[in-house]
Amino acid sequence: MKVAFGNDHAGLTMRQILLDELRGRGIEVIDLGARSEASVDYPDIAEKVCQAVAAGQADRGVLVCGTGVGISIAANKIDGIRCGLCIDEYSAVMSRRHNNANVIAMRGREFAPEENRRLLGIWLDTPFDGGERHERRIGKITSLEEYKG
Repeated sequence: MKVAFGNDHAGLTMRQILLDELRGRGIEVIDLGARSEASVDYPDIAEKVCQAVAAGQADRGVLVCGTGVGISIAANKIDGIRCGLCIDEYSAVMSRRHNNANVIAMRGREFAPEENRRLLGIWLDTPFDGGERHERRIGKITSLEEYKG
């Protein structure tokens, strides 16, 4: 598996912990994240990571910003991306089982680093359930990408 990884300045404290988790599992990492506390815009990080996933250069993506909210919103603007913000075990499991999420967004602030490591592991280990019901719903999500207002 190959994973594109990105963090903004607010995700810097989680950066090495999550990279260690990925690499410790033997996962090849495309590191597109910020390496200092200098302010960067999370939509730019989300774009780089999600373009790598959408283009097939990476199998999945991992994103970290302060709350995880902004970066997940930005990620979901990229065609082919299904990004789930995971702050507990249930969201980590269900984003994979039912939504086949190919990108995870995580909190960089106000959250225990070891909990993020645990949730990332759960997300990586959880397979997609598949089946007509979930495939149909993912198809409907994909069709929303064509909506132009």
